[in-house]
Formats: sequence, C-alpha cells, structure tokens
Amino acid sequence: MQRSLVVLKPDAVARGLAGEIISRFERAGLKIIGLKMVSPDEDHYHYHYEDIGAIISRRGEQVYRRNADFMMSGPVIAMVLEGIDAVAIIRKIVGDTEPQKALPGTIRGDYAHTNIEYVNSKNSPLANLIHASADVKEAKLEVKHWFKTSELHEHKLVHQHLTQ
Repeated sequence: MQRSLVVLKPDAVARGLAGEIISRFERAGLKIIGLKMVSPDEDHYHYHYEDIGAIISRRGEQVYRRNADFMMSGPVIAMVLEGIDAVAIIRKIVGDTEPQKALPGTIRGDYAHTNIEYVNSKNSPLANLIHASADVKEAKLEVKHWFKTSELHEHKLVHQHLTQ
C-alpha cells in the first residue's frame, strides 16, 4: 500500500470545498489515515517547497515566495491517504497542476480556472486548490514532514473487512 500527502490549500478551505474534495478520494476507495487543519509557518513551507520539492532551485525565489505567502494566508487541511498506487490515483483525481489544462471531472478541472500566464502577469500565486505528492519518493518525505507517526491511524474500510 502506498501513502501520499494531500493538502487542501487556503482557496479550497475558503470556498467551502473540503467535504466535496475529500469525498472524491473516499469514493475512489482511498483510505484517510491522517487528517488535520493547520496553519504552518514559513519554516515548514520552506522545508516543504525547497528541501523536498526544490521549487526555489527549479523555478526561482519569486515563485517560492508567492506560493509560501499564499499557503500562509489561511488554514490548510492536510491529510494522508493510503491505497494501491495511491500517488498515481490521487494525481489523476486532482488533475493537471495548471487548472486551465486540467480535464473536466478532475478536482482542478471542475473547481479552478486560472492559468500560469495570468497569475505571473499579476504576480499572484497559482490558486489551484490542492497539493498532492508528485511521486512515491516525494510522498514519503512529505508525509513524514507533515505528520507525526502518532497522527496516522491504521484501520480497515468496510470492503477490506469483507475481503480478508
């Protein structure tokens, strides 16, 4: 079983989309093993975006700054989901990072509508509702960064009781 981090960004929380977004993962058969609302500080986001994601190294300080400031603009909901090929399944449900390119039926395709050129021209963050780990290696690092072991819970879903 794989585990992956998902973070509902401040725009998802402010728009009241948390329940709808979470239910999409549950309907896909993914199991929530950790869930919390938090307001991380600058150090937390720096580690997340640069030490794990290398955003400053890849895209520059300005992109990092916009993302970090946006993420600190309100609370976020962090969760750890578990399932077979969880990372790939979650990425598929979430949709393309750039909302304009996200397919209908994905979270970003259904609820976000901006694009990178527009936000860059306004020096704004890319409000795309959700963060999902990019790959299995990143997922392991992010889960460890966002959650203590004691905050992750082992349990069985109904269909797991029936098949074992």
